[in-house]
Amino acid sequence: QVQLVESGGGLVQAGGSLRLSCAASGRSAYTMGWFRQAPGKEREFVTSIIWNFGITRYADSVKGRFTISRDNAKNTVWLQMNSLKPEDTAIYYCAADLDGSDYTSPRQWASWGQGTQVTVSS
Repeated sequence: QVQLVESGGGLVQAGGSLRLSCAASGRSAYTMGWFRQAPGKEREFVTSIIWNFGITRYADSVKGRFTISRDNAKNTVWLQMNSLKPEDTAIYYCAADLDGSDYTSPRQWASWGQGTQVTVSS
């Protein structure tokens, strides 16, 4: 498995921005993504990227506000989050190695980071 370490979470006011990073080590991952989990809710898909081709996908709830990007040299993916809303408050998890066709399902991702808290105040 690839090892993932997230950073960049924090507290921000509604309308603000945060950038999360996920550093991968151990080996390269073909696919990487971000999920989030709010208290009392299931883990939900946010965005993903196919590393070699830069193909990205987004949940409807974040389209136009969040952007995933990669740094090949650093083996790192970034999640730029703009126009944040209180409903974006959650623990954000980095994922790697999609093992299936449903990229929105947490069960089909093999590797996970520990998560980083994002809190958006109203």
